[in-house]
Amino acid sequence: MKITYFGHSAFRIEAGSAVILIDPFLTGNPHFKGSVEDAANGATHIVLSHGHGDHVGDTVDIAKRTGCKLVATYELANWLNAKGVESVEPMNTGGTVAFDDFTVTLTQAFHSSANIEENGGVTYLGMPNGLVFHFNDGPTVYHMGDTDIFADMALIEELHAPKIAMVPVGDRFTMGAAVAALACRRYFNFDMIVPIHWGTIPLLDASPDKFVEAMEGDAGRVRNPAIGVAFEV
Repeated sequence: MKITYFGHSAFRIEAGSAVILIDPFLTGNPHFKGSVEDAANGATHIVLSHGHGDHVGDTVDIAKRTGCKLVATYELANWLNAKGVESVEPMNTGGTVAFDDFTVTLTQAFHSSANIEENGGVTYLGMPNGLVFHFNDGPTVYHMGDTDIFADMALIEELHAPKIAMVPVGDRFTMGAAVAALACRRYFNFDMIVPIHWGTIPLLDASPDKFVEAMEGDAGRVRNPAIGVAFEV
């Protein structure tokens, strides 16, 4: 399996014949310096945690260009379908959808999900979610989406036992470093933790350094990959 981090909450996962983009906020993402076309090359699926613009990102353009499947909660999937995304797989919290090389399950997340329209109106886009990926040939991956800590994280560990985690640490709109470290250390047995949702806007913590410090003796499990450079797991 190959994983590429594009900054903020955006990832590319290549596993078997699947090329999965998660929350592909690329255009306007100050950490992403590459080509959107190259980052999305060969995409077979886009999976979204929620409907905020810094997570939906380039979804519509990528989906129209590649014809990939869009996986998201019901309201968000249908909203994107109305914007021209033809192949959608609507879901909801607790549900699982199976594809050839992986399954994806939506978990709860404590956040919000809406879009600010050009006329200033707000479109509600369903519940925010975390994303759990089980692969036929590879470790289980948990992308937390945007969330605070919650005690039912213990059930996610019990049900899914994820080994690789993408964990928001930037504070203000998600949990901050200390709380994110508590979530990882109390509720999970991760082999690798990639801190996300930091440094892309001034209101967020500028780096994941406070999270690494808060992980204390478990800091060796934290990985800060180079932006846009694939790594093997």
